[in-house]
Amino acid sequence: MTHSETTRITMYGCGPDEAALFRELAPGLGVRPTITDAPVSEANAELASGSRCISVGHKTPITRATLRALRRAGVMYISTRSIGYNHIDLEHAVSVGILVENVSYSPDSVADYTLMLMLMAIRDAKSLVRRTDMHDYRLSDARGKELRDLTVGVIGTGRIGTAVMDRLRGFGCPVLAHDHRPSDRPATAVEYVPLDELLRRSDLVTLHAPLTAATHHLLNRQRLARMKNDALIVNTGRGALIDTEALLQELESGRLAGAALDVVEGEEGIFYADCRDNPLQSKALLRLQELPNAVISPHTAYYTDHALRDTVENSLTNCLTFESRIQHA
Repeated sequence: MTHSETTRITMYGCGPDEAALFRELAPGLGVRPTITDAPVSEANAELASGSRCISVGHKTPITRATLRALRRAGVMYISTRSIGYNHIDLEHAVSVGILVENVSYSPDSVADYTLMLMLMAIRDAKSLVRRTDMHDYRLSDARGKELRDLTVGVIGTGRIGTAVMDRLRGFGCPVLAHDHRPSDRPATAVEYVPLDELLRRSDLVTLHAPLTAATHHLLNRQRLARMKNDALIVNTGRGALIDTEALLQELESGRLAGAALDVVEGEEGIFYADCRDNPLQSKALLRLQELPNAVISPHTAYYTDHALRDTVENSLTNCLTFESRIQHA
């Protein structure tokens, strides 16, 4: 492809910040972008006519009907601006002739946020801030804990899980890890153990596994029951890694000390929307938010200027790599 040629790529589900980055970066890469804030759907698949490649967000599931409509419009490749694929039926995409690939971005955004949630959980930050907002400046009856005194279990040791372990080294706490493919670059003093042993020994468990059929409800009722009394859970992976109803029972009974969750089962259609004037349809989310020992944030761990730029740039690069393969096939 020469510099005089341009490649048309359609970008769906773009917020204002993503759209600005696409407009900034696309011309220099020889791309003519078509940008919409609407998530891709069967109804708007025709926007992609003339594009072999599209870029999509992770906020809305892509249905089989949408995949078929995209293929009819000529789409052969989807770059999802996320690490996870769980919003796309990959097998159906392949069956209709569409390749789907994810993007990589700096793991530091999620790793930093994970450590923040850990510290918030062990210092009871939610109750502290709530009391201070009401001008109650007394010390809490419950003292905080220090991270160096806790054993932290890391489930999933890909790029983000490894970055979390690197940061934990600075706090001096013992770290247990579990992954079906252990990291080839383990942090110092990390001990890989079976999942049940990790749950039994850890004071705090943090989740960084992908969501697949095998990991859905990875922490189910039986596994949550194996955790220590007063243990804490942090999840910046995917909400459905945890059986939410089982977690609620453990938190409401007081057996588990708390949870800090950036992702929640059933968050779709709620997170990223302004719901101040609308009653929430998720009773589980309402119950979690009412608990003093549950910190909830709206799937925002990845959302930094550095990571967002990585995501947009790598999505464009993925599309251009696919175009190059097609042209040279």
